[in-house]
Amino acid sequence: MAEKVIILGSGPAGYTAAIYAARAGLSPLLVEGLEPGGQLMITTDVDNYPGFPDGIKGPDLMTAMRRQAERFGTRITTGNVTAANLKKRPFKITADGNDFSCGALIVATGAAARWMGLPSEEALKGKGVSACATCDGFFFKGQDVVVVGGGDTALEEALYLANFTKSVVVVHRRDELRASKVMQDAAKKKPKISFIWDSIVTEIKDPSEGKVTGVVLKNVKSGGSQTIPCDGVFVAIGHEPNTAVFKNQLALDEKGYIITKPGSAKTSVDGVFAAGDAADHIYRQAVTAAGSGCMAALDAEKWLNIHIS
Repeated sequence: MAEKVIILGSGPAGYTAAIYAARAGLSPLLVEGLEPGGQLMITTDVDNYPGFPDGIKGPDLMTAMRRQAERFGTRITTGNVTAANLKKRPFKITADGNDFSCGALIVATGAAARWMGLPSEEALKGKGVSACATCDGFFFKGQDVVVVGGGDTALEEALYLANFTKSVVVVHRRDELRASKVMQDAAKKKPKISFIWDSIVTEIKDPSEGKVTGVVLKNVKSGGSQTIPCDGVFVAIGHEPNTAVFKNQLALDEKGYIITKPGSAKTSVDGVFAAGDAADHIYRQAVTAAGSGCMAALDAEKWLNIHIS
């Protein structure tokens, strides 16, 4: 028997959608991926989520959201979605060999930050290494930080960090930025922001101390190395939306983000809704993801009332 609604994803968007759908009596089934809780599971302190004046640990926030969703009757199963058929109803979803069907689908599969792939980077995630200046930048007030990247995202991070850090060094592997001219002009006007060209990060110091103390850079042209002291590293080389399974089924933009209709969570397929970072490449915040999860659930409820008896 088909589910009324299936929610894919267990970040703030997915859990919020589940809370609203469950409270509406839709008995949602939530399929959490292989990394339950999404990107907040690697975030230590969350200080900008409303309602927690003293802050909250990322994993604690996700655990609380999960309990709240389950309290209202959300059923949760674990599985990696490997296939989807959205061309006819009920929609078909395959996760780890198990098949599910539903009248309405909410896609909240999120996005993953691109990382450099360094062992030292992995060891220091949440301990001075971040992929979100808006999330973690405040912890580096008056300190020296490094931003890795050369696109709009990197310069947005650098400009944000320049508001309260002591200095921001942008490290880019090429000798010119890929960012738009307006972003370049804004960054170059900031005295706190400087640039190191033709360089890549080969190591982040120092996992043995449990914190960031500097970065080792290699010049890709000369082969020479240098160590830059710093207190934090922000990796800004892009994000990958977790939407590959929906290629050729949902309308996606050139970067793979799900396109939603303005002012709604509706996608190009009637009865399929999207929320969170799978559709949002601009804000990428827990609170905006939660808000869009609410929108998706409300849109799905209205759609089901009209189309499914």
